[in-house]
Amino acid sequence: MPGDRPTIPADPGRPGAAGRPEHGRPNPDGRPAAGGRSDSAGYPELAGRAVLVVGVGVSGAAAARTLLARGAQVRVVDAGDDERRRAAADRLRELGATVDLGGLPTAPDGAALVVTSPGVPPTSPLITASAAAGVPVWGEVELAWRLRGAADWLAITGTNGKTTTTEMLGAILTAGGLRATTAGNIGTPIVEAVEADPPYEALAVELSSFQLHYTERLVPLAATVLNVAPDHLDWHGGADAYAAAKGRIWSAAETIAIGNADDPASQRLLANAPGRRVLFGRNLPGQGITVDNGRLVDHEFGGGRIVAVSDLRVAGDHMISNALAATALARARGVAPEAIAAALTGFRAGAHRNVEVAVVDGVRWVDDSKATNPHAAAASLAGYPSVVWIAGGLNKGLRFDDLVREARGVLRGVVLIGTCADEIAAALVRHAPDVPLERAAGMDDAVKAAASLARQGDTVLLAPAAASMDMFRDYAARGDQFAEAVHAREG
Repeated sequence: MPGDRPTIPADPGRPGAAGRPEHGRPNPDGRPAAGGRSDSAGYPELAGRAVLVVGVGVSGAAAARTLLARGAQVRVVDAGDDERRRAAADRLRELGATVDLGGLPTAPDGAALVVTSPGVPPTSPLITASAAAGVPVWGEVELAWRLRGAADWLAITGTNGKTTTTEMLGAILTAGGLRATTAGNIGTPIVEAVEADPPYEALAVELSSFQLHYTERLVPLAATVLNVAPDHLDWHGGADAYAAAKGRIWSAAETIAIGNADDPASQRLLANAPGRRVLFGRNLPGQGITVDNGRLVDHEFGGGRIVAVSDLRVAGDHMISNALAATALARARGVAPEAIAAALTGFRAGAHRNVEVAVVDGVRWVDDSKATNPHAAAASLAGYPSVVWIAGGLNKGLRFDDLVREARGVLRGVVLIGTCADEIAAALVRHAPDVPLERAAGMDDAVKAAASLARQGDTVLLAPAAASMDMFRDYAARGDQFAEAVHAREG
């Protein structure tokens, strides 16, 4: 019934273009010009309303806690039922939520609003039934945006490099003297970050395609699409839908759209961005955010020369691109070039992202377990001249032909693991038939086989080009087992 659903107001906190000067600096007090903090008084429809939250994981639990604090009647559901979920359910029940595990309903069951975790696909019976009934379906990100406080959102999406760029940006914002944090797909759940007391001034927000799919009114101050390559096609239903989800980050004319000149797909999306458009790229003479004469330079926001590339502690063209994107976002917020330089020269990539594990008998062992798709693996392989490649895992509906074709010139040998080993092997037969190939049942065997193929000066690179869940808890566990096996040989 219509009376059972919330009437969504006109979003009084949505920033307008008039509230920002040309380069995207906020008003002097750091708050959006046309709004500010919204709370339950500004959203009375939440108090007493029935809200269905899907998922008891990090984002779902955070959304449930926020809704409970605002007086909503919260029911939480989750398809799983294990020890971790039962513990999370008990904590939410103590706060007043009703929690059901072990399956999802097929209809909203009288809920006025559905807040879904990002892993639930739009084809789920619950989501389609909610849409058919006219019940709003939000993600945690959309909920956070509507309840947001004073912080400016600087948003990052892309197939690869999101986490590294978000961490870079968080370090830059802090170095610039702002109270800031990373949030969204990493760090603090975004719905908790907007509730922080004292409030944050700026948020570095990583957004996945899943999260963006469930947004409606999101208006970051500035946002970037780092790159787009086929990924998560099973969830989105195709490459076009996946790319369109990424492009939602630039939906608002008030958002400064920062696109990658080195990535054709990012440029195609940028052409449709309604707001101010800014380019970053490794070779943009005299324009955008780029590299000139070995230095990161800001030609767009008046920052000039920022830092020498040789002073950065990150390797590879893809890492330079991440630094350029983070710089562009920070300059859009008005962070001083000196603060950007200080943060970037001190920055190191996170675990399982092209991390050197050891050097044994002249062979480097590198963990890039975070390379969970062919696009990421290609960028990783391009950074080394001679590689014994450990690859394979759980494929996400992607092809490996382009990856193998591009990488064959650097491959000393290949060791395959996981359920998609046959698919990668077939691509190797088609495009690199002379490269030695070994199969391994597990990570210990893979490391042993790689050691037999490697020669002094080679790099043994774990860049799986696939997800990990067929053999490991997650990509971090996969990388940890790789490091343990390498250290065992070293010892």
